Amino acid sequence: MENTIPITLWLAGRSYRIRVKPEEEQAIRQAMKVAEQRLAKLRNDIVGKDEQDFLAMCLMMYATDQVTDHSGFTPVQQDTIQDMMQSIDDCLEDKSAPATDLVL
Repeated sequence: MENTIPITLWLAGRSYRIRVKPEEEQAIRQAMKVAEQRLAKLRNDIVGKDEQDFLAMCLMMYATDQVTDHSGFTPVQQDTIQDMMQSIDDCLEDKSAPATDLVL
């Protein structure tokens, strides 16, 4: 692992020693900060759960964020919207095409 540096990260009261590229260190530390903030919010909002439950919920929140964007659309919906926009653009470019050529 050349060009990596060792760093220690803390998550849910446990330390993790990992090696990262120097240019990625700040982003990784920021991601850990976001994870800790989410865990803290879950701990405050939900009582009676253990740390493993909070970690699992945090992971589910992260996974959900990865399959949706900030608009709330899934990648499949984004692709469909993109296709529809392209069809509209194609129709607008070809002024001789009747409006019925629009495929939605």
